[in-house]
Amino acid sequence: MDVLVDSSVWIDYFRGGAKAIKLDYLIDENLLVTNDLILAELLPFLKLKKQPGIISLLQKIRRLPLQIDWAEIIEFQVLCLKAGANGIGIPDLIIAQNVKDFGCWIYSHDKHFEFMAKVLRIKLY
Repeated sequence: MDVLVDSSVWIDYFRGGAKAIKLDYLIDENLLVTNDLILAELLPFLKLKKQPGIISLLQKIRRLPLQIDWAEIIEFQVLCLKAGANGIGIPDLIIAQNVKDFGCWIYSHDKHFEFMAKVLRIKLY
């Protein structure tokens, strides 16, 4: 079972958040994956904070390639709008597509993913 860990979880983890135990488990069991979009959200901040060790560790996590299908992203947005959500951003839709393409789970603290799990039938960790 691969789990794509969203930037919201990593940020909470770096701040010593209460939900860090779940991420520790995924790290210990080597179950987590990432993608370039999530790294692009995390690495600039870590570079500014001069955290080369953390950057190096994040870059060693297995990456899922992003194969963006824009027609599917549009369809995802239409489904979400029909279901009543109009604030889901394109990056979150791309992450949802990545999760769906690879049949993995998403671990996020972002409420959008809870909504998308129901509408798009992605697996929420």
